[in-house]
Amino acid sequence: MMFWYGPDMGWWGYAGMGVGMVLFWALLIVGIVALIRYAIGNQRNRPPLPPDAPSPEQALAARFARGEISESEFRDRLAVLRDHARP
Repeated sequence: MMFWYGPDMGWWGYAGMGVGMVLFWALLIVGIVALIRYAIGNQRNRPPLPPDAPSPEQALAARFARGEISESEFRDRLAVLRDHARP
C-alpha cells in the first residue's frame, strides 16, 4: 500500500515542519531567558550588608575595649588605618 501522493510530502509534512520550527525557536528562546533570569536571580538573592556594620576604627576600638589588643597595638593599628584611609 502506498500512502504518498507522488513525490510531494503533502500539507501534513509542511504543517509538521512549521510547527516543529516554531517549537524549536520557542524552546531555544525560553531556555536563554531562563538562564539569564537564573544568573540575575543569584545576584538578587545575596543578603545585603547590614547597614549598621561598624567601621574599621569602631571594630578596632571594640577589640581594645574587650582587652584583645594592647594600647600600643591599638594606636599602631589606628595610625595605619588613618594613613591608608580613602579621601
